[in-house]
Amino acid sequence: MRYLMFVCGDGTEPDVDLQAATRAWVAEMDGRGIRKTGDRLRPVADATTGGVRGGEPLVTDGPFAEGTEVIGGFDLLECADLDEALEVVGKHPWAAYGGIELRPVWEWLDA
Repeated sequence: MRYLMFVCGDGTEPDVDLQAATRAWVAEMDGRGIRKTGDRLRPVADATTGGVRGGEPLVTDGPFAEGTEVIGGFDLLECADLDEALEVVGKHPWAAYGGIELRPVWEWLDA
């Protein structure tokens, strides 16, 4: 089963360096064949929201949603089941500093 994992935080960096630990997590999950892709996201200040209103394009600087938590990165996982996906999330270094949302991918009906 595929899951999209959103790495969330309050937009600030924790007072510890998580780069090495995150690289180790990525290497382990890539080695296990679980992580299919993923990356960090640029800061919220670099976001753009698009849509259509009244038939006209609408573009707004910044994120659409207002809140204290922002998505700082994502990973697409291929896991046997929810238990394995939760084990993978629990090993991610950011799990101790922010939230990690895990959402099953809903396959297209015609696929």
